Amino acid sequence: MKIEQIREIADAILYEGYLLYPYRHSSIKNRQRWMFGIVSPRVATGVSSHAWRMQTQCLLVGDAATHLDVRVRFLHILERAPKTPEPASQSTLHASQTEEVRRSTSLEVWEEGIPREVSALDVVLNDLLSAEQRIEIDIPGGELEDAHDPLAVRSQQAIIGTVTIGAEPVGERVYRLTVRIENTTPGDTQQNAMLQSFVSTHTLLQVHQGSFVSQLEPPEALSALVQKCQNLSTWPVLVGDEGEADAMLSSPIILYDYPRIAPESVGTLFDGTEIDEILTLRILTLTDEEKREMREADARTRDLLERTEALSAEQLLKLHGVIRSLKPTDKAGESMEPAEAAPKAVAVKNGTVRTRDRVRLHPSAQADAFDILLNGKTARVEEIKQDFEGRYYLVVTLDDDPGREQEDERVLPGHRFFFYPQEVERLGEAR
Repeated sequence: MKIEQIREIADAILYEGYLLYPYRHSSIKNRQRWMFGIVSPRVATGVSSHAWRMQTQCLLVGDAATHLDVRVRFLHILERAPKTPEPASQSTLHASQTEEVRRSTSLEVWEEGIPREVSALDVVLNDLLSAEQRIEIDIPGGELEDAHDPLAVRSQQAIIGTVTIGAEPVGERVYRLTVRIENTTPGDTQQNAMLQSFVSTHTLLQVHQGSFVSQLEPPEALSALVQKCQNLSTWPVLVGDEGEADAMLSSPIILYDYPRIAPESVGTLFDGTEIDEILTLRILTLTDEEKREMREADARTRDLLERTEALSAEQLLKLHGVIRSLKPTDKAGESMEPAEAAPKAVAVKNGTVRTRDRVRLHPSAQADAFDILLNGKTARVEEIKQDFEGRYYLVVTLDDDPGREQEDERVLPGHRFFFYPQEVERLGEAR
């Protein structure tokens, strides 16, 4: 799988919960939004509730020619605050300057995330067996210009840490790969623990001339070895097309192998388990003041708003009522659809029934309360159905239901009821 495709999936993890609907920094949930993959400074132990280390362990099958690409990605939190206005008498300010002073004093302190990445490319597996490889993380602190808002200043705290990569043989051509991420930022972190943390931390792994082993569904011969892998604050899953095993995403949130992004989605909405259509419609109904606040949050929320407002009618329709498949699948993706269609007749207590036969209802003791109220009533069989577990049902309408004879509406909810064949008895010939 190409790294661009892996990044697209990984970005959904990177910005998971970055900003939640209604996408305003004034809402409480957006003032405490850093939730996933937090690796705090080691000196903050006891102050922060988050660990200072993250570790990925997984199995790979390889040989002397096997080599790896390892990428560690996270968000570095920047703090945006209003600039201190130049001292001046209010009477000497021009109208535009007065507005700038008003804007500057109305701005609030706000945190945004800047993506960071450290990588080790083309790492030879045999070299890792001899010695671990160590990558330094050293990002200095300082102030950055805010190109969008000249009245704001953005500042970042220095962050320091390491990424250590190692491997050990655990079987014939089978190796345990370890990637350990540590935050060793020094100093007093009572106030700055979050600003000096790695946030939404995750690891991308690619193997060349080798393959990874699924943590979820390993081969039986490797199952015991997989169980010995120790993953701390992260969970590795296979990524790529179904069946591929050359790439792995070690995620701070639990995923299944081969996660996908819905093709209808035109961009991230940041919201966990997001429902694109609902969120899109809600964004379009925000007031002008709410949209102004959304634009002022940061570049990503401005892009989200502009992208949503620019959606065409065709793009909006694609978000509605999407069905991937009407057939359930097992874990391997194989269809679990019944092998044969429902029969034209089924056996009941006293014979067989077909469509339009009359029956008397005898719901079982485990039926719901409404079905029990129908005990003893007579009905007509409208359809015979089969569910995905292969069980048969009779779809019936009651003889004394005055609404059942409405043209083409006899099977509307409220006029049809479902009973197992063993819950009915046949009354006589078809009517």
